[in-house]
Amino acid sequence: MPTIHGAGLSPFVRKVRVVMTEKGLPYELNPVTPFAPPPNWKTLSPLGKIPAYQDGDFTVADSSVICAYLERKHPSPPIYPKNDEDWARALFLEEYADTKLVEVNAPFFFQRIIRGKLMKQTPDEDAVKKAEEAQPAVFDWLESKAPDGDGIVGGRFSIADIAVASPFVNLQHAGGGIDAKRWPKLAAYVARVHARPSFKALIEEERKLLAGL
Repeated sequence: MPTIHGAGLSPFVRKVRVVMTEKGLPYELNPVTPFAPPPNWKTLSPLGKIPAYQDGDFTVADSSVICAYLERKHPSPPIYPKNDEDWARALFLEEYADTKLVEVNAPFFFQRIIRGKLMKQTPDEDAVKKAEEAQPAVFDWLESKAPDGDGIVGGRFSIADIAVASPFVNLQHAGGGIDAKRWPKLAAYVARVHARPSFKALIEEERKLLAGL
């Protein structure tokens, strides 16, 4: 059975797990953290980041690469658009979420969960405030793209929706969120994606984990 190496609370690990669930693919999760990786970690993940995917002798790292591989290996049901232009839009939204969205959401999770709960240190709320001040530009752009349904590209659920919705789980775990009055379409859209069984089960699993910290 394939193994996903990485911490379940990572937005990138979650992205891969949702893709595998949407495709009905069984897997095992090996809870590796980048803070205390196993001795062979650089073999599995040369960049030292999570997640890494392993199936027998085959290994590959980076969430975007893993998801693209899974699509090619298991094309049905598809999680990438078939239309060339929509495919490009989905890839860009995935990249935007993995970079800009994570950039403005991650400090909430790092300071309040990793530093505050796991490391038992005082969170740097100034870092959180700085991230919060940077969120509007990102949220404004996503509000302009948010659909009325689950599919942000072409009206069909895809890798773009998975990538965009995943960092918001971490934000919510850390006490942040989307102001529904300021960004009503984005808030409703993310809530719909999080309500999908593939997301909902992981969110509940993570909440139980965090409740025990």
